[in-house]
Order: sequence, then structure tokens, then C-alpha cells
Amino acid sequence: METSPRHREYWQRNLRITGILLAIWFVVTFVVGYFARDLNFRFFGWPFSFWMGAQGALVIYVAIIWYYARYMNRLDQEYGVAEEE
Repeated sequence: METSPRHREYWQRNLRITGILLAIWFVVTFVVGYFARDLNFRFFGWPFSFWMGAQGALVIYVAIIWYYARYMNRLDQEYGVAEEE
């Protein structure tokens, strides 16, 4: 099946935002966790490494999900493939 240039552009934008958000997820999950012991300053009264592991990562995950849903809804409307409400 042949795809139109508009369809390819839609998927390129979709894959680009997915890749960026996955890179953010990777950094928050693995890089910050790996260097957590070196992050020994206080943040809201707790060691930053503890805060990032216990609370910060979860907040960032929720923000990633919220942003992706919002971005994709706008992208779907822009390209005329939005679901009917």
C-alpha cells in the first residue's frame, strides 16, 4: 500500500516525539539512578537522590504521559485523524 507524503509526515512527527520522550524516560530511569549516590545535596529537606528515586521519577513519568497524550491529540486534529467524541 502506497502512503501519501502527508501520512509519512504524520508518522515522522509521531516517531520523533516518541523517541524524545523515550530518551527522557531513559535518562530519568537509568542515568539519574546510576549517579544517585553522587547527587548528595538537599532538595525539599531530603537528599536529592532519595527524592528523585521515590518521588521525582514518578512525577516525570506522569508528565511524559500527559504531554504525549496532549501532543498526539493536537497532531491527530491537525492531520484530520482525530477520534470522534
